[in-house]
Amino acid sequence: MLNSTEIRQTIDMLDTQNLDVRTITLSISLFDCISQSSKKTSLNIYNKICRHAQNLVKVGNQLSLELGCAIVNKRVAVTPISFIGAACGDYISLAQALDKAACEIGIDFIGGYSALVQKGMTAPERKFLESLPEAISQTKKVCSSVNVATSKAGINMDAVKIIGQKIKELAKLTQKADSVGCAKFVAFANSVEDNPFMAGAYTGVGEGDCTINVGVSGPGVIEHALKKLGKSADLMSVSETIKKTAFKITRLGALVARKASKRLNCNLGIVDLSLAPTPKVGDSVAKILEEIGLEHVGSCGTTAALALLNDAVKKGGVMACSNVGGLSGAFIPVSEDLGMIEAARSGKLTFDKLEAMTSVCSVGLDMAAVPGDTSAEIISAIIADECAIGVINNKTTAVRIIPVEGKGVGEEANFGGLLGTAPIMSINCGDPSVFINRGGQIPAPIHSNKN
Repeated sequence: MLNSTEIRQTIDMLDTQNLDVRTITLSISLFDCISQSSKKTSLNIYNKICRHAQNLVKVGNQLSLELGCAIVNKRVAVTPISFIGAACGDYISLAQALDKAACEIGIDFIGGYSALVQKGMTAPERKFLESLPEAISQTKKVCSSVNVATSKAGINMDAVKIIGQKIKELAKLTQKADSVGCAKFVAFANSVEDNPFMAGAYTGVGEGDCTINVGVSGPGVIEHALKKLGKSADLMSVSETIKKTAFKITRLGALVARKASKRLNCNLGIVDLSLAPTPKVGDSVAKILEEIGLEHVGSCGTTAALALLNDAVKKGGVMACSNVGGLSGAFIPVSEDLGMIEAARSGKLTFDKLEAMTSVCSVGLDMAAVPGDTSAEIISAIIADECAIGVINNKTTAVRIIPVEGKGVGEEANFGGLLGTAPIMSINCGDPSVFINRGGQIPAPIHSNKN
């Protein structure tokens, strides 16, 4: 039960502190759509998505009006298409079917043009990886992810090498839009099956037929709470304040999830409490870190402050809801966070420091723009580095990197909307070609052997 003070606090969070439900994502299994005919499989996919998700936008809008809370995105996630298309072999047609369905039901994005290749690749999965540039560049709403590593399997460096090449191809195919196609692709280590956020959302093989997952975001709410706490409070008090605030935020997400699942007649999935920022003033994870006590994000102490934030957010969320899942923590996308943009633009946040921060954040290197002449081998090496952080630390890490064709350090890429603006960051250009071209598997760490 909420008392009057909590109700007023929640209204203030919604009205002035940028609290929102960032996404309601309908997770749909497509295993029953498989056939040996690409035409039939495509039709099955289109029909099933339209049947189950036809009211998703309507329900989202209704709940937004009823609760007085913005529900920013309505999305669909499906079973990894590498599985669904293995029988027919025509992945491009399936990507087009996904896009057609997404446009028909009016959602913002559809995720699941994905593959899980952490230990090896079948012939169809290699074909799927080859299809990535064409599929992403020729569709409007399709998002893609590939899991190339886990703590149990190690890192599939053959897949990492291919993905570096495909990111370069995709950057060229979408050059006129500052290589924005790369913003719809992410490489993962330890990806999760119930993530509602793009570009990494897909429906895991352990999920049900139709499930609603909700992602809540409130960086501005936590920044506001810390400002009220003041600069003299110790770090234990800072952690407690963040935890209590995250608790309140998560309860809103749980309410939306319950109502949405009931109205859509689907399973109740998870609430993902991720502090997903936007380029708006007052909606920045970087500004939270500065409120904790840093002069600017990227300075010494940034990684420790981010670790405190991420841990407190998770603890608060788990207190508020039994089915917290997904990624649940702090996102640090360079282009989607006003404070991160400012720090990268001024040179206060370097690429190396950003990588260090990913060891304790909720995801990894996200929406980082690099020079367009960055080689495929360097991109693969960046992915390998980030996967190593995830594998060794038994956490999810990811890379959504954008080599902006025709631009270099000191320039910026403009993606618009929630994707924001990305200052192009300087990176170490030492040649890792020999390392990447060795291929094979980086073995799982010894502590993965727990059976």
